[in-house]
Amino acid sequence: MLPSSLLTVLPYAAGMEINFVTINTRLDVVRMKSSTFTNVGIKSLTPGFLGSVLLPTVHSSLTSLAWSACCLPSCMYRTIAEMAIQGPFRKKRALNKHMDGKPFMKAVVLKTLIRKPKKPNSANRRCVKVRLSNGREVVAYVPGEGHNLQEHNIVLVRGGRCQDLIGVKHKIVRGKFDCAPVHKASR
Repeated sequence: MLPSSLLTVLPYAAGMEINFVTINTRLDVVRMKSSTFTNVGIKSLTPGFLGSVLLPTVHSSLTSLAWSACCLPSCMYRTIAEMAIQGPFRKKRALNKHMDGKPFMKAVVLKTLIRKPKKPNSANRRCVKVRLSNGREVVAYVPGEGHNLQEHNIVLVRGGRCQDLIGVKHKIVRGKFDCAPVHKASR
């Protein structure tokens, strides 16, 4: 049981039979039948508490009070032991959903496009509409000055959005397959 310092005592009617529902950090529900109490302890729900939650429910039915406790923030905190083993929380990098989480994909050029960038910038950005090897069609940006891409060319596509083009989240790899590398102007 929990120490009395963690419990806030709430008065209940004398002779009421109580079932305790303990919900641990993994959200497994464990039921313990108790005897008759005049006062019943219920844990005050504070974020600093690392451990199980103790909730009263009348008789054997799990009422909405017990199930609503599963969603309380105090259940989501990790214990100190879990933090020591798992280390600091790191946000997972979002995978590119069009490319099935792959870094590169082969694609076929469907048509060449010219896109206008967002508000503060003004230019004509060269883009191509491609069909990836998984069948999806996306718009990819062609980096560098000038390109030789035409319809039916095979290109290599990588992830990476173009910051000032709306809806363009892929880039063409220059110098691979049918896409020529960038040629520097000789002086």
